[in-house]
Amino acid sequence: MFRKTNRYIISQYVLSESAQDKVLTGITSKDLIEYGWPKDSQGSLKSIPACYLTGYLFGKQILKEKMQTPTVDFGMYRMIHKNRQFAFLNGLIDSGLKIKCDKKDFPEKERIEGKKLKKDISKEIEKIKSSIDKK
Repeated sequence: MFRKTNRYIISQYVLSESAQDKVLTGITSKDLIEYGWPKDSQGSLKSIPACYLTGYLFGKQILKEKMQTPTVDFGMYRMIHKNRQFAFLNGLIDSGLKIKCDKKDFPEKERIEGKKLKKDISKEIEKIKSSIDKK
């Protein structure tokens, strides 16, 4: 499940059994702070790079806990190509999950790397990604 609040991105792995939903695990984009998200960019924890990294982190967590590949639920959000939802989905796929999606729907690499933000955070994005891989 993917949801966007006014400040963060929320992702949860929900299992539905007998008409009851059970949340097995979840993360928010606020978790990126402990992986090195720049302090002066904490207002952009719902940006496209933050969505990508949240998906990447969540995918690594799903693989680490040996859960089944999820069916992604975007709720009532309009599916506009190259937006936050597709950046999140790109992160899930790059983490190693096998999810079918057309790559032309993903945001451009420069946007995912944070080169299009007010302050270029592309170097920080790579450091965060490598620190996620280490854990």
